[in-house]
Amino acid sequence: GRVVAMDIRSMGLYDYEQVSALMQGTPGVSLRSADSRDAISRYLERNPNLSFVAEVDNRIVGCVFGGHDGRRGYLYHLVVEAESRRHGIGRDLVFRALEGLAAEGIEKVHIDVFTDNADAIAFWKRLGWELRGDLHRFSFIRSFDRNA
Repeated sequence: GRVVAMDIRSMGLYDYEQVSALMQGTPGVSLRSADSRDAISRYLERNPNLSFVAEVDNRIVGCVFGGHDGRRGYLYHLVVEAESRRHGIGRDLVFRALEGLAAEGIEKVHIDVFTDNADAIAFWKRLGWELRGDLHRFSFIRSFDRNA
């Protein structure tokens, strides 16, 4: 195939429709109420310049959300469309997010991956991330919305 120019830039709320469609079309990505336009607007405002999109021919083919709580960093929804994988796009998105977090003093970063998402598990292992076996994730949902 032809070589195309790929550009990574900060995500803005104006990217919401394309990013949301990309996530919805990707197996293994679970969209929740926390992924609504309003929620993403709050997230991007709280964590400026830590979430990124990858574009080819002005079309978004990948994304990652990055943020921190002042102590630890978190990545969410690293997605690269299936036909654009294995070209380093995911790796480059992660690198940009980690660089942004490091510039804010965040050295340790986490991501949640569903235990049945073999592609994602293999990806994070290739990047040298450590699968934690020493802790359990507990969640509390304040609302009656099980999809919070």
